[in-house]
This record gives sequence, structure tokens and C-alpha cells, in this order.
Amino acid sequence: MKDVNVPALAVFVLFFLLVTVMGFLASRWRRADSSAHLDEWGLGGRSFGTWVTWFLLGGDLYTAYTFVAVPAAVYATGAAGFFAVPYTIVAYPLVFLFLPRLWSVSRVHGYVTPADFIRGRYGSRPLSLVVALTGILATMPYIALQLVGIQAVLDVLGVGGGENANWFVKDLPLFLAFGVLAAYTYSSGLRAPALIAFVKDALVYIVIIVAVIYIPIRLGGYGHIFDAAADHFKQAKAGGLTLPENKQWTYATLGLGSAMALFMYPHSVTGVLASKSRNTVRRNMAIMPAYSLMLGLLALLGFMAIAAGVGSGVKGYNSQLSVPQLFANMFPDWFTGVAFAAIGIGALVPAAIMSIAAANLFTRNVYKEWLKPAATPADETRVAKLVSLLVKVGALVFVLGMDKQAAINLQLLGGLWILQTFVAIVGGLFTRWFHHWALFAGWAAGMGYGTWKAYGLASPATKHFGGNAAEIPGIGEIGYIGLTAFALNLIIAVALTLVLRAVKAPDLPDETKPSDYSAEAGDDERENAPEPVAAH
Repeated sequence: MKDVNVPALAVFVLFFLLVTVMGFLASRWRRADSSAHLDEWGLGGRSFGTWVTWFLLGGDLYTAYTFVAVPAAVYATGAAGFFAVPYTIVAYPLVFLFLPRLWSVSRVHGYVTPADFIRGRYGSRPLSLVVALTGILATMPYIALQLVGIQAVLDVLGVGGGENANWFVKDLPLFLAFGVLAAYTYSSGLRAPALIAFVKDALVYIVIIVAVIYIPIRLGGYGHIFDAAADHFKQAKAGGLTLPENKQWTYATLGLGSAMALFMYPHSVTGVLASKSRNTVRRNMAIMPAYSLMLGLLALLGFMAIAAGVGSGVKGYNSQLSVPQLFANMFPDWFTGVAFAAIGIGALVPAAIMSIAAANLFTRNVYKEWLKPAATPADETRVAKLVSLLVKVGALVFVLGMDKQAAINLQLLGGLWILQTFVAIVGGLFTRWFHHWALFAGWAAGMGYGTWKAYGLASPATKHFGGNAAEIPGIGEIGYIGLTAFALNLIIAVALTLVLRAVKAPDLPDETKPSDYSAEAGDDERENAPEPVAAH
């Protein structure tokens, strides 16, 4: 058992209790007359304005992946870990093109999930089902990554007994995090993480601003930090401050694939659909890149950890502990508690949104569509609350069964899967040309190939799912498996659509119309309003 940092633990627990209380009180925030509706529990009443949406999306997208996994990747590999910075820069102009269209059509037709849109656009229940199941599957390793972040913090605090403890003691923080998440998510739905996101973002910005000024002063400046990192990678004969030529394809494909996948995730879509207007979505895509600056600063913490000697001389050191250990070594105990609270809350907020999004998918696109078509809104809400608990159990399975020393692979594995929904969703927002069976076949090929290649990758700690890159067929370079699988998906979807169009295969009904994709809040109500009675 490690020595417990009591002052830091006390501050951490204080903030943890604060956001837990806020999570339960959030059920009273902007409460509607009836909360027994999935729009209320799962989308916060579709009522969030620009600032609430900005904090919600920030809390949604900038997660333990940002605070733990990215700096850990930089600590372990150097420049290769910075792929997360350009991908967030590329993502926002890309999604600016299609997210407002998704918001509009979802508002008009009451869609709660991306699979709802697929069902309405293509009329295909099987295609809608696989999109929903893919979203649930891809979300679980992402939730698992949040729990890994919390565990890393508590491990450095001295809670959990370290790697040599028995399995129950070592993983106890995961079960505690599960309990907290389960309780306030069940009670308050999306309003809980939306409210807590204000505290989370305030803490994160304070900690990062202090870290990028205070830690370099203690370490002798940025020049010394980069020199120390360069010497470290030279001695280790792995990684470096610049990318070697044989890593450039990997870097580029990881960046592009991750940018395309970012807003395919159900939790990202949930944050967007909770916005009250189309312009709210557009404004947020314009100002969200402010978070990318923070991500770049966070990545530098990996180099700072090297310069500070974190993990130096420790064989098999867990790089996921590098940033928490850096904070513990550099900051006074009380501010270490603040920093750890930022990481812990930064994991809780997105994990809550993710579990809600996955529950929405199951409820609307599996339970109501296939199991109980006559389900009432109250039935849907009750089932969604229960499923949000089960999703977290699935995430625990990922945590307990995979290599946590390369936690970034959890996110990239989820990205591989969710990227296979891109053709159907984004393609459907602009055209009805794709045939639904061609999209289904493309999805199956991408999922099958990507999962097979990822399964075959080993790491020092696990035989399977130990990496994210493999040789690109026909090119011979090493690239992100998810993007290769997407290319296969797209090729098959296009080719098979051409064949099916040539043989005049029938389409299923499309319940949307062109004007739906540019509708603003209230347009659907005005369109469906009764005709005025003529005066006599």
C-alpha cells in the first residue's frame, strides 16, 4: 500500500462530493412539466443555448483521453502522440458542413439518435439496428478510458493499493466511479453532466494555465524540457521530438480517421441534438477550436514528465500515471488535489454523457423498434435509465480485460468501429443515392476487416487489441486500421449501389424532405399548425 497523500486526497474528495451533489440537484434544473420523456432525460429537453452547449460539448469531447491518454502517448512515443492536436483542428470545419443538417432534420422528426435518422432516411430497420449497435459498442471502450483516468489519479494518491494488490483492491476505484456515475446519471439524465461541465472546465483551465507556467519554471524552462525529452528518446532508441519517415502515414491517418470519427460518436451527437437552435450548433462549431489550444498545452505535459524524471529507471512504468505523478511531484499537496479533481471530473462528465447516449440508442432503436413498438415515452425513459447502468458494466469489462498501459488504444478501437457509420450518416445527410443494402454490406466489411486486424495486434501486456495501426493493403505503409476499414466500407457501398441501381433494386420510403435539412427551431411547429380560419 502506497503512502496516501492526505491533503491532496481531501481536496479531491471535496470536489468529487461537490459535483456528485450537483449531479443529483441537476434533476431540478430547467425541469419540464413531465420528465418521463426521452427528450427530457436523454436530451435535456433540447433546450441548451450557446454557452451551455459549449460547456457540454467541451465536457463531452475533452475527456480522460485528453488529460491522461494523450500526454501519456507523448511521454511514451514523443511527437507521434501529438496526432490528437491536428485532428481536433481538422474536425470542426468538417462537421460544420453536416451537423447543422443533422440537427435540423432531427428537430423536425423528433429523432433522438443517429440511428433514428438512418431509419427515417433509408426506411431500413436492419441498417438502423447495426448503426445503433455499433454506437453502443464503440462507446464502451471510450467509457472505459474515463474509468482508467480516474484509477490513475487514485493510484498516484495512494488509494487502491498499486499493481501488486489483489484484483478487488486494485480495481476498487473503478467500482466506486461506476457507483457515482450510475447514481446521478440515473437520477438526472443529461442535465447532470451539462451542469457539472461548468465546474469541470473551470478546473481544467485553471490547472492547465498554472501547469504550463509553473512547472517549466521549476524545471528550468521549456528549452531544458525539450532537451531532456530529446536525450531521453535518443537513449531509449524509440520515439523522438520529430516524426521518423516511417511513422508519417500512421500519424496522418490517425489524425484524419479520428477527425472523421469524432462526431459520429453517439455522445457527440447527443450534445449537438440537445441544442435549442440550428445557429447554436453553428456557433459552437466555430468556437469549439478554443479547446484545441488547451489540448496542445496538455500534450506538452508528457515532455514535462520526462524532464521531471517521472518513471525514470522504473522497468515497465505505466505511462498513464505520468501526468498525475508529475502533478504530485511538482505542485503543493493542496493544488495537487485540485489538479486531480480536474482529471477525475473531466472523466466523470463525458462518461455520464456516453452512457446516456448509448442508453438512448438501445431504447429507441432496439427496444422500441424491435422489442416493444407500443412503448410509451415513460416506458422509453425507464428502459433508458436501466440501460445506462448496464453500459457502465460493459465498460468495466473493457477496463478489466484490456491493456490499460496504452489506454489511448481504447479510444482508437472505439473510433475504428464508429467510423464505419460515417458513410451512412453523413452520406444520408446530403444524398439518397446510396442503397440501404449497399450501406449494410459496406458497414459489415469495414467492421469485419477492422476488428479482425485490431484483434491480431499484440502488446507487451495483451495478445489482442494491443495497437491501432497495420499495413495498408496496396500501399504498403503503416496506417490507422479504422481509416483503412472506412475506405473498404466506402468502396463496397459505392460499387454495390451501382450494381443495385443498374438492376433497379427497389428503395424503401424516405420520410424526410429537402426542407427538413435546413429547418430552424419552430419551423416544424409552424408547418404543422392548423390553417387560420378565414374571417366572414
